Amino acid sequence: MRTAESRTRPNEFARSLFDGLPGRYDRLAEILSMGQNGRWRRAMVDAVATTAPSSVLDVATGPAGVALQLAARTPAHVTGIDLTPEMLLAGAANVARLGESDRISLVLGRAEDLPFDNATFDALTFTYLLRYVADPASTLRELARVVRPGGAIASLEFHEPLSRFWRAMWVMYTRLVLPASGLLTGGREWFNVGRFLGPSISEHYRRYPLEWHIKAWNDAGIEDVRVRLMSLGGGLVMSGRRRSA
Repeated sequence: MRTAESRTRPNEFARSLFDGLPGRYDRLAEILSMGQNGRWRRAMVDAVATTAPSSVLDVATGPAGVALQLAARTPAHVTGIDLTPEMLLAGAANVARLGESDRISLVLGRAEDLPFDNATFDALTFTYLLRYVADPASTLRELARVVRPGGAIASLEFHEPLSRFWRAMWVMYTRLVLPASGLLTGGREWFNVGRFLGPSISEHYRRYPLEWHIKAWNDAGIEDVRVRLMSLGGGLVMSGRRRSA
């Protein structure tokens, strides 16, 4: 269910929605994506790993799953940033458990106001972010600001299936099956996330269709924008390069 708070105070809403989930976030992402999240995530990291960056910023890092994959697949020092302290605590535990504390730094902060100088990073990734910010276009400009000219930028977002049949199946899954299974497997917190997810994705793409996303990336100073719809259109991986001055 899309609430007034999710529209007018998206940061606060996201924090309240995910506060109780950090220890189960990756498992939840797999359920929400019908088991496709790992595949989508690898496709996003592919777009960055091929450039062999020495520094990467991972925005909306959550419990550091993408940051850990970036550290494993690139020579970079990875900085993860998230607005939820509980997520960062879970991320720090995951990083320490895998012995990557010297390669990964975690920072509390907002995507809309990054605490970094211009052109700080060789590359940047962000995951499931744009539905939780008040101004996606402004946020994209802020993300691009901290990437060096020519640096890779890649993202992963949920999307809606393209065909009428699969979209109908997706609507049934997100509106009925997902909330019910969330309640059974994770309690009230997962039920709330499951109930919110489908309508929020539909509303986001009504307001910001795929063509808008491509233009917003270009307007933010990102060129060679590539779009990859995955799993019948349920996942959206985008990538590009920070435009040279």
